[in-house]
Order: sequence, then structure tokens, then C-alpha cells
Amino acid sequence: MKQDRANLLQDLDLAGLHEALARRIAYRTESQLPEQASELRRYLLEEMAPSFAALGFETQLWENPVAGAPPMLFASRFEDAALPTVLMYGHGDVVPGDDARWRKAASPWKLEIKEGRWYGRGSADNKGQHSINLAALAHLLKQQGRLGFNVKWLVEMGEEVGSPGLQQICELHGDDLAADVFIASDGPRLRTEMPTLFLGSRGVLNFNLELDLREGAHHSGNWGGLLANPGVILASAIASIVDAQGVIQVAGLRPPAIAASVRKALADVQPGEPDGPAIDVHWGEPGLSPAERVFAWNSVEVLALRCGNPDRPVNAIPPRAVAHMQIRFVVGNDPNSFLPALRGHLDQRGFAQVKLTQDRAEIMSATRLDPDSAWVRFAVKSLTRTTGQAPVVLPNLGGSLPNECFSGVLGLPTIWVPHSAPTCSQHAPDEHLPAFSGEQGLAIMVGLFADLGEAWPDGCGRRAQG
Repeated sequence: MKQDRANLLQDLDLAGLHEALARRIAYRTESQLPEQASELRRYLLEEMAPSFAALGFETQLWENPVAGAPPMLFASRFEDAALPTVLMYGHGDVVPGDDARWRKAASPWKLEIKEGRWYGRGSADNKGQHSINLAALAHLLKQQGRLGFNVKWLVEMGEEVGSPGLQQICELHGDDLAADVFIASDGPRLRTEMPTLFLGSRGVLNFNLELDLREGAHHSGNWGGLLANPGVILASAIASIVDAQGVIQVAGLRPPAIAASVRKALADVQPGEPDGPAIDVHWGEPGLSPAERVFAWNSVEVLALRCGNPDRPVNAIPPRAVAHMQIRFVVGNDPNSFLPALRGHLDQRGFAQVKLTQDRAEIMSATRLDPDSAWVRFAVKSLTRTTGQAPVVLPNLGGSLPNECFSGVLGLPTIWVPHSAPTCSQHAPDEHLPAFSGEQGLAIMVGLFADLGEAWPDGCGRRAQG
């Protein structure tokens, strides 16, 4: 018999959650800084392993199969072989603190709660989010003494550098990680006040365009009209790939038609925050809604563009121009086809001299659970019961996560329940988690876990045994 939701959610331990989050934020787990490598390991061994042990989990430190990459922590709590198993995930690494640029809080390494926000590096991405989920399990165990399902959890420390070794770990430890469903929290809600589910993520591939024509710059008065300008050529090459309205011009970079179930899920979705930037309604693929453009279509972006010295321009034709670019893509594209398509396009349009290379960052694949899945219906019902409002269902996140490791390698249905917001200053100074979404997120996860422990979703077969 289902518990009364109001009684279940009484006495949520926010003070304990804040205390745990404060401890975790204090670890300077900046994975992009080689000198912090020991801190990454310390976070797993000194903070996370004891936190899991307190909830009846057994833990193992898994060394990364990629040389020089940080280890991962595997935790498991086994209740009964007859019960289903949930695999969870979080990452304890963060981007650099950027300490000197914080203005609304004193330090990125100290939790500061004020004005309805939880400030600190990792509060939104991802220490705050996995701390909420751990606190939800702790609350249920305190209330019930059991969960009613088995839990496995993988904590990595390299997500901010492309999750090196995560796919290999999932391949090597497939039996250890076997489960019936994957549930985790990362990324933002659609809006702060809107409970949200997303079912995968857009993929991402970064690439560079470079044109190096000669040694040194030459006076534009003496040589203007005689020497080809790499900036002009590169700008023209970019314009042939994506036009002045953001429409992709290369057939091989465009996605297939949007699936009917995806269109249905996005029909009433309105992206953006009231205090966020205004959406450019005429930007991108014509005929699509803003939600379809960011959650169901591909985009090509210029991340950085350099020619000459923008900080101190001189009257000279520069010798070189370079652009750092990115493709965000949805399910239905093979990312291995992108660079060949680009190379053929550039060559056909007279830009054979433009060098095209893939960036060093790893490709993240696009993934998506069908919005009509029984798992989605179950999660929607649970979140609605807890909050009194139906959650927004996004077929995939507009950004990218290593979801392919769980949906592809491990073959799991994936449900993400984000607790942060689009305007949380993620990866920037003054990162914070809105108190509203954090507190509601705790209630949501308690309710979702309770529902999983009481009744397995109809139509969702068992995949793992313990």
C-alpha cells in the first residue's frame, strides 16, 4: 500500500544535506588542473566512501584504465536478489574555482547559503546533485529501514575533462554495473520552478578550422589587394557551413526528421528563464519551435575565432586565421561522418586549403530514451504525486553528458532528474544551486525512490539480479 506522501516527506534533513555538501565543496577537485590529482582521489576515499558506508553500501576504488586519468568509486547496497536494481551516477570533479572573480559569495570552496541560493563550486555541477540523491536514500532508510530495491552507484572524477575511461570501465565491469534502470541527476531543469526529466543528451563534437598562408604579416597599404587574407577566406568558409541565421548548410551535418513522440513531448515546452537571455526567435532551423531547435535538432557553433591580434590590431594582413567550432547533434547522426562531410563540402566550395581537424576532446554520443517508455510514464506519475504538477519531459538534454556509457554500453533505460537551473552560473564565478530546486529535488527523489520500492513500473521487465 502506498504511503501517504505528506507523511513520507516530513522531517527532511536539510541541515544534514547542507553539512554534507559543505564538506564536499571544500575539496578542490579541479580535474582540469594536474596538480589537484591527489584531491580527486581523496574526495572518493575520505568523503564519498564513508558516506556510502554509513548507508550500508560496500565500496571499491576502481583505477582508471586510461593512463593518468582519475580513479572511480563503485558502491553497492544489496537488499535481496528478488528485488530490482537501480544504477546511479555522479561526478565529484569540478571546473577550476576562478576564486578571484567570485562576487556574490566569499569563496568557491565554502558553502554559503543566502538569498535563496546555495553558493559554492560544485553546488550545481555535480556535488549538490549527487548529495541530494544520497540524502534521499538516507531519509528513506531512516523512515523504513530498507529501500525495497538494490542500488549500485558509480562516482567518477573526470567528467569535466570528457570522462576519460568511463566507457572502458563500463565495458570492463559490465557485470558489476548490471541493473534494471539508470537514474541520476545532472544538468539543469528547464526552469528553476519546473520539475524536469530528461532521457538522454545531445552529442557533441568539437573541430578546428585553420588557414596558415605565409610567414609573418604584411603591410595592408603595400600588399592589400595582392595577398589573400586568411580571415576573409576562413569567414567565408564558416558562412558556407552555417549561414547568418544559424541554419546548417551541410547536408551531412543535419539530423533526420524529428520523431512524432519527440514532437509530442516538446509541444508545450518553452525553454528559457525569466532572468536569462532573450531567445532569438528567428535564429536556427526555420519551421521549428525553440524547444525543437535546442532539444531535437543539430546546431553548429563558433566557439572562438582569431585572426591577427584583436586586442591590438595593426595595419597588416595577418598570415593565419583559426576557428574553434562545435557540432551539437541528436540521435540519428553518426558523428564519425561529420568530418568527412565537412571536408568534402569545403573542397567542393574552393576551400581545400583550409585545414580541418578534430579537437582533442572526446566525442560524446547522442542518446535518447523514447518519451513513450513505461519508465517515463512511471517517473512522470511519481514526480506529479510529489510536487502537484506534471514535470517537463525533455527527450534529451540540449547539452552533453556521458549517457552513451549507460544507455549504449550497459543497455539501460536512462532517467535523469536534474536539480539545478539554467541560470545557476555553472562553470562560472558564483556557481549556485537554487534553494527551491534543491529542496524540491530532495522531496522528488524521496518520492521517486519510495515509489520504486513499493511497485516496479508496469511494462518494465527485470534485467538484473541483485
